[in-house]
Amino acid sequence: MALAGSTDSLPHGLTLSGEAVRKAALALEEAERCQIQIPLLSEDHRGMTLDDAYAVQAEWVRLKRASGDGIVGWKIGLTSKAMQAALSIDIPDSGVLLESMVFANGAKIPPRRFIQPRVEAEIAFVMKAPLVGTNVTPAEVLAATDYVVPALEILDTRITRKDPRSGESRKVFDTVADNAANGGIVLGEPVRDFHGRDLRWVGAIVSKNGEVEETGLGAGVLDNPLLSIAWLAARLATYGGTIETGQIVLSGSFIRPVEAPPGSRIVADYGDFGRVECEFTS
Repeated sequence: MALAGSTDSLPHGLTLSGEAVRKAALALEEAERCQIQIPLLSEDHRGMTLDDAYAVQAEWVRLKRASGDGIVGWKIGLTSKAMQAALSIDIPDSGVLLESMVFANGAKIPPRRFIQPRVEAEIAFVMKAPLVGTNVTPAEVLAATDYVVPALEILDTRITRKDPRSGESRKVFDTVADNAANGGIVLGEPVRDFHGRDLRWVGAIVSKNGEVEETGLGAGVLDNPLLSIAWLAARLATYGGTIETGQIVLSGSFIRPVEAPPGSRIVADYGDFGRVECEFTS
């Protein structure tokens, strides 16, 4: 089963020293705390690889966990052809969901909680069994899922989208190091009667302040969100990891990101799958 293309065009292997990885992770943490984005890591480290980027992400997560923030799941990004093309990549990426990132449906988010928030609509999976291995099938994903949830992902970028020094746009290495640009998630109500539904046809109408901004279907996520979850299981297995029981997995966005400056009320209407919303207060 082909999940999402080849990685042959991307450099792999660790090239950054442990000190460089830690310095980059500390810079990301400082950016979040001070609300000031840092320049592109890919410009500071011209030979940066995908493994380097995931190492920076892992160190940033380690810093978060050391401060008492626990892991609650995973996010999958770059699942649409349009987003992959924007970063010259032919595979998804992944990040880690932390306890501090989870917001209730209808949450009012204060203006300095995020630096430059944008919002995407996604289907979240909550697992009742672990998923392990490089050959997980969609049927196995379904069997391991307790329920699905209509969700909003709040994207935030601790790394600038364009380097102020060179004018270069961020690359996949910057996005991965920046925890796949994840900032938060807003979860709707659980949907337990989903096994007979084709998730490719589950979609949402997303509005900002009462005006429709984006619409999309689950098929925009690697043709099927189940394939996205299977991809993540395979990526984690490569590094000795698993999707664990009870974890939340954001399967990937099927809309373009919606800018959400202060004063934005975002509503995603998933039809009979429910509604999920949040407000970025001014």
